[in-house]
Amino acid sequence: MVTCLANYALHQTEKGIAALSAKELPARSFKAICSPLATAILEELTKEPQYPKALAKKLHVHEQKIYYHVRNMLKAGILAVVKKETMAGATALYYAPQEPSFILRCKSYEPATKLSLSSPNEFLEPFIAGGTLNAIIIVGSPDPHGPERARSRDGYYGMDFALFLGTFLSHVSHYHVMLDTEVRERELLNNNLILIGGPIVNKVTEKVNEKLPIYFDKGQRWAIYSKISGESYPSDEAGLVVNAKSPFNKEKHVLVIAGKRNMGTRAAILAFLKYSHLLVEGNSHNQKLYAKVIEGIDNDGDGIVDAIEVRE
Repeated sequence: MVTCLANYALHQTEKGIAALSAKELPARSFKAICSPLATAILEELTKEPQYPKALAKKLHVHEQKIYYHVRNMLKAGILAVVKKETMAGATALYYAPQEPSFILRCKSYEPATKLSLSSPNEFLEPFIAGGTLNAIIIVGSPDPHGPERARSRDGYYGMDFALFLGTFLSHVSHYHVMLDTEVRERELLNNNLILIGGPIVNKVTEKVNEKLPIYFDKGQRWAIYSKISGESYPSDEAGLVVNAKSPFNKEKHVLVIAGKRNMGTRAAILAFLKYSHLLVEGNSHNQKLYAKVIEGIDNDGDGIVDAIEVRE
């Protein structure tokens, strides 16, 4: 499967995703490469830059035919002059394709709900390296656990987040998801962590909770409290997204995606799926901190969060 995204042509193979940089061309430009000879010229120039006389000799055609097609492709924005060389008192121009692949777009662009696959931004870079996931995703156990004997329902939202992360990955080599009841100290010390679910249902979130710039305040019935703004957010639909240094290892990062209740976690996940561009801006009170408060909204009145508002 070949996909064109963010000026790249992407090809899904058994070993992962292969890519070529690409240039978008208007439909009329493709007339310049419609003939078999034009295609042969372009293929030769893709291998290495050449000048028309050498191309004519290699393709066994008259030099003027080469010049004709080269001029057309130059005018269409397909070729470019990449080198000049003096030969026998004359200047030879070497040509090469402007890009190794070209895109024909047949309709207007539409809004995208995901970030560019080719380049995860600074917000996600600690957790994605070289097309692989450089983190453990930890979700709360669905079985009763902890002092409150809580059962987590947030694992379902973790699946949605994993699909979002998959748009940045070329391959997955091993398991990356663990229950909070399975995690041991060595995993906490040696890995970047992605924690899904609040401190009631995810015991690892409980361990890092009060060290975060925005956290769940047990004294306020687990309302979200921002150390940055001094504001509290008691709504059951409130969630947070925080990317911070891991308290277990200062060389690692922790990404917490959680809500006061199940609907708050849903809102925080929805922020990634539909409004990820808002997360990379940093906190509205301190742009250097990747810490957001998300408020879930039920637009159609069916009792399910389907939109969000970023509170800070």
